[in-house]
Amino acid sequence: MKALLCKEFGGPDDLVLEDIPEPKVSAGMVKIEIHSVGLNFPDTLIIAGKYQFKPEFPFAPGMESSGIITEVGEGVTDLKVGDRVMSNHGHGGFAEYVVAPAEATYKIPDNMPYDQAAGFPVTYGTTYHALVDRGELKKGEVLLVHGAAGGVGLNAVELGKALGATVIGTVGSDEKMDIVRQYGADHVINYSTESIKDRVKELTGGKGADVIYDPVGGDAFDQSMRCINWEGRLLVIGFASGRIAELPTNLTLLKGCSVVGVFWGEFARRTPEKNRANFQTMLDMVEKGEIKPHVSANFPLEKGGDAMKALLSRKYTGKITITVKD
Repeated sequence: MKALLCKEFGGPDDLVLEDIPEPKVSAGMVKIEIHSVGLNFPDTLIIAGKYQFKPEFPFAPGMESSGIITEVGEGVTDLKVGDRVMSNHGHGGFAEYVVAPAEATYKIPDNMPYDQAAGFPVTYGTTYHALVDRGELKKGEVLLVHGAAGGVGLNAVELGKALGATVIGTVGSDEKMDIVRQYGADHVINYSTESIKDRVKELTGGKGADVIYDPVGGDAFDQSMRCINWEGRLLVIGFASGRIAELPTNLTLLKGCSVVGVFWGEFARRTPEKNRANFQTMLDMVEKGEIKPHVSANFPLEKGGDAMKALLSRKYTGKITITVKD
């Protein structure tokens, strides 16, 4: 099969397209003929040796994919050959086939295209777990979403609105405001031209946001601690800004708020049944048309490095995917 490989730590231009043997299926696993791959920020870290997991060389990046099951391993009972599925498998997606854990593979609705499915597991899995399990977002609360036009951010806007929240999104340019509004945001703040803290306080009558979804860190985190409501929950999703903020604990005391870590991958590993229940809820929403993943660009497999550079440019909204098979 063809695979786009990382043979040594480096950047997107160092990936190499080669022919390698197809992977072999084992117990508890399924083999998927890949149609589409979802791209995530950690994919750029794993090829640089900056991610917490470091596969053996050579490896194909690609944490999530969609396609058709061609083989099932011993002990797999809920999935069968021919099922249309999506899966999160850590790496290996930049290839024509991948072997994935059955417990992390989900049948997709007939009305769900492969590119939407490929970009679904990591970002929607993270966001639903964050808002529902960790943030306990309630109908009528105010949700502030940083990086609202990005992969996880746009999911948070969409799911937050579906859960009945008043949603405020933050973006870095006016060009990204429209897509955030289309996905349900009641208000959008361009943080390059106005203060997040002041605008959130203005929009909430001085109270601040009840739940804050922060995949950005850095300055966004600093601003969040100054516009969070009493007993608010600040969800730490990631650090796309590149700076890990320091927590002023005096503000947690004065505001009676919580700073809550969100590590969806570990949650899924420790409580797979709860994770699968979350996914079933979300896939039911997809089937009913209540949520619709946004894919802004597709690249062919041989251009996977260019897809990564596009992701790092921060010029795209929603998800970027790689098409392996039409």
